[in-house]
Amino acid sequence: MVAEHVELALFEQSLGNIEGLNRPFCDRVADAAEKTAGSLLFDVRVDGDAGVQRMAAIGWGATGTAIIVMGKNGQLRCASINGDTAPLVAELAAWNASPLSEQARVDYCGTASILLERLRRSGHFGRL
Repeated sequence: MVAEHVELALFEQSLGNIEGLNRPFCDRVADAAEKTAGSLLFDVRVDGDAGVQRMAAIGWGATGTAIIVMGKNGQLRCASINGDTAPLVAELAAWNASPLSEQARVDYCGTASILLERLRRSGHFGRL
């Protein structure tokens, strides 16, 4: 368990600003996925939440998945997901992988909100 916390801390550091530049969230998450040999599963806006404006997931196959959120203040936080949230991550990843015409027809916002709330209930991402 301690190794997971250390790995998570190192992962959070890899998402930090480089040389004081505030890179876009999507670029920072994609860069972190590339540097850790992971796959970007989704990157979505979280509309209607008081503290979070964006959420993304990076997966490493059987190794696990991390959720990254960006607060309204620009702060990034990440956490490993558990079995309870895996189906929601899979649904958002499927939406992300679908053609743009399908993405325009299917609303992901409800799934993203439910995922964020479940993560908060499990102790992750308290009000940012």
